[in-house]
Amino acid sequence: MTDWQEHEPIYHQLAQLVIEQIIRGHLQEGEAAPSVRQVAAQERVNPLTVSRAYQTLVDGGLLEKRRGVGMFVAEGARERALSAERSRFLEHEWPQLAARISLLGLNLEELLSGERS
Repeated sequence: MTDWQEHEPIYHQLAQLVIEQIIRGHLQEGEAAPSVRQVAAQERVNPLTVSRAYQTLVDGGLLEKRRGVGMFVAEGARERALSAERSRFLEHEWPQLAARISLLGLNLEELLSGERS
């Protein structure tokens, strides 16, 4: 079960979990995604929340609905997810991280070694 962050809607966090599974290869292109009921029971959330997360992924071209069968990872989903996550990181996360690194006066060698000299 996931520890949900209060600052972000659960459906968005669920979608992010699926995106990470796609990027890591735990969900392969053409493979069935876990059912809405299965995810809802596992994560102890409302099935409508899971449906909303899945719809977000369908809208983003990462999942596709197959009528009467379920949700499947779309062809090219891993590359689309990777590209979108890289862009999101560089546009939103990296600037904050770079500012923090600069504020703390850390250099590349310290960052790579994980030790402070």
